[in-house]
Amino acid sequence: MQCFTVIAEHQHFGRAAEALRTTQPSLSRQIRRLEQQLGVRLLDRTTHGSRLTEAGEVFLPLAAGLLRTATEAMARTRAAARPATVTIGYTKGLVITNAVRAMRRHHPDAEVRTRLLAWNESRGALLEHRVDAVITRLPFPTDRLRVTVLYDEPRVLVVSHDHRLAGRDAVTLDDIADEPLPQVRQGDPQLNAYWRIDPRPDGQPAPAGPLVEALEDKHELIAAGAAVAIGPPLDPATGLHPGLTTVPLHGVEPSQIVLATRAGDRNRLVTSFRKIAEATLTGVTQSGDQVTASAQA
Repeated sequence: MQCFTVIAEHQHFGRAAEALRTTQPSLSRQIRRLEQQLGVRLLDRTTHGSRLTEAGEVFLPLAAGLLRTATEAMARTRAAARPATVTIGYTKGLVITNAVRAMRRHHPDAEVRTRLLAWNESRGALLEHRVDAVITRLPFPTDRLRVTVLYDEPRVLVVSHDHRLAGRDAVTLDDIADEPLPQVRQGDPQLNAYWRIDPRPDGQPAPAGPLVEALEDKHELIAAGAAVAIGPPLDPATGLHPGLTTVPLHGVEPSQIVLATRAGDRNRLVTSFRKIAEATLTGVTQSGDQVTASAQA
């Protein structure tokens, strides 16, 4: 099935064989064996490569689902054999040092690992067992997960230093009613809508903005005065673009920093980390100031 899904992706036996690090004859034998077991033809070879038959189109999503289930089964089995290891994921701009230190003090015999995740990777990393817990921001799909809110974080307006709103004590959505807000190309629609506040409270759509591929592209657009963005507070220590500044945004709900784990996970280290995270990750520094953390602003 893995051979079949790779051929379906590349639409070419040769390129699929290279991706699988095997030979074309071996790959052809695997597909013939699979087709014999199913009693149907899944792929047709053409002069330009290969294409799925009608039966292959039906089988492809089922095969991909079975492979994901098998991968998860292996990961869960291996995790059960290594109860003294826990991997804590976190997304950019969120500091988890206090919780990790406390975890290591409470469990000196355990191996406590950390892993930086992309802004849209939290759920997948958990379900694929690449991490056991994640500190990140909502929103994201939470089915099959247990999510605990740790603290609220204010949203701000990110603008260029010479923008007309730079230096204000605060702004509202009315102040940016006509300001274009970038959208991440192929980004999660829920996440795009959340950070653009689209639609607005009065039901009007947010102003259309340019499509960008990456965070750095968005920052360049804002620094050039071509757009503004709504996001979490930015921390200069994380490498804030020198052309950007932030203004408090009033009248909008704050974002939420959460701990996410797999639903039903009985790993004692995950249970312990949840308690530690709730006690130590409060969004407030020792001096009492609100933590500033950069992310996908």
